[in-house]
Amino acid sequence: MRLKASLLSVASGLATVAGAQAADLPVKAAPVQYVKICSLYGDGFYYIPGTDTCLKMGGYVRVQGEYNAGAGGNVIGTIGVEDGQARFTRDLTNDLNYRVRGAISWDVRQQTEYGTLRTYIRFGAENTTPANTGGGTTFQPFWDRAFIQFAGFTVGRSRSFFDLFDYFGTYTYTNPRVDGDTNETGQNLWAYTVQFGNGFSGSLSLEDPAVRKAGTIDAAVAGFFAANGVVSPDNAFSLNGGAAAPTAFGFRMPDIVVNGRVDQAWGFAGVSVALHDASGGYYGAPNSVNNGHPADKLGWAAAVGGRLLLPGGDSAGVNFVYGVGATGFVGSNSANSQIYNASTSVGVGWLSDGIFTSGTDIELTRAWGFTTAYEHVWNPRWKTAFYGGYVNIAYNDTATGIINSALAAGSICARPFAGLVGNLAAVTALPGNSCSPNFSFYQVGSRTQFNPVPQLDIGLDVLYTQINTAYKGPGTYAANGSRPAVTLFDDQGVWSVLMRWQRNFYP
Repeated sequence: MRLKASLLSVASGLATVAGAQAADLPVKAAPVQYVKICSLYGDGFYYIPGTDTCLKMGGYVRVQGEYNAGAGGNVIGTIGVEDGQARFTRDLTNDLNYRVRGAISWDVRQQTEYGTLRTYIRFGAENTTPANTGGGTTFQPFWDRAFIQFAGFTVGRSRSFFDLFDYFGTYTYTNPRVDGDTNETGQNLWAYTVQFGNGFSGSLSLEDPAVRKAGTIDAAVAGFFAANGVVSPDNAFSLNGGAAAPTAFGFRMPDIVVNGRVDQAWGFAGVSVALHDASGGYYGAPNSVNNGHPADKLGWAAAVGGRLLLPGGDSAGVNFVYGVGATGFVGSNSANSQIYNASTSVGVGWLSDGIFTSGTDIELTRAWGFTTAYEHVWNPRWKTAFYGGYVNIAYNDTATGIINSALAAGSICARPFAGLVGNLAAVTALPGNSCSPNFSFYQVGSRTQFNPVPQLDIGLDVLYTQINTAYKGPGTYAANGSRPAVTLFDDQGVWSVLMRWQRNFYP
């Protein structure tokens, strides 16, 4: 009995010690949350730990050198910031320009009972000449995408739903002036898309009109072809309506865009139409409600285009656009032209949505154009693209009469509208001049790109731009910076070359 009692006592003690030691052991840690690949939306997505939301981070760093181009691939003389460059003078022209840009993006998606909820944002900063000096702290922030997609809606800053085929970015390093595509800048909008099945869809979009507003111009305003009402040839084709910029004509209605398209394994095809407010401000200057204003006018545009995916990775595309009072849908709304041939001749032209003067209606501007491109993939490291486009701008007889009435004194053009002579003081039309503000321009080029490793682009882009001038023939274009007065308006062409290095990471 004593032995049995002793054994029970020992056992009890051992149990007590074991219990105490067990109580002192650390509690088992919770499982570590590892980042998991999300395969629902393609490469580069990962689950945000602890959620069912997927994230892809991306971006790029771009270094680009440009000859006879600037401001990020814009040919000299085709936008306001490049007009001075096209004088081709030692004091006002950079033979070479550059852009250094860095951008980052976030693409966040998750599944809901209404389908995919997506949020996307992309922004960055750049240093670009001639707009920036090149100093170490001189840079320009930018953002071109910030939108939410949910249950068929797209709201925020995205690419316009009017856009179809465009060769910017995919086929060229240049910034085309022969289309009104918003791929580069983005567009503020509210849109709804219906999926009909088998790749067919339709969209209705309400978009900010300022992006494509070329301006509706009162010819009675002194200097109406000049920025801020100051007559100077280098700014002579801004068409900003005197001191009022195109965006200052009031936002009375958004651009109304309807789009239908089909997306298939072979590529896509689509058609778009848009209504655009081409109304003007008040008659005369200064702006006053007592002056009255012309009746409101709506412009419109229509486009058809598509892209074809070919064997071996090749691709081709084409886009056609026609617009009345909506020229910013056809060509870039800043595609105003001024290119010199030394001091012997100059080529000029400008865009507008419409022209009016005191007591008249608005005369809408007509425009049409097309773009096309083809790319051949030689092998996984080399590919070459060929691209081009054309835009034609036409003013009707009444609009031409209004503009001709505003030419400098001594012009030979008929003047059915009294009191306007001198508002376009930079231009004098002499005997033999066409007396026509109509003009056209085209761009053709080729880019070859080398990818020594995936996601690293190294390429060379060569581009030719032709301006078929307005007011062709003898005339006087006033002294312009260090350029003396020129006595001939003639077609002009310019060659541009761009070199780019760009490192992409899940762009």
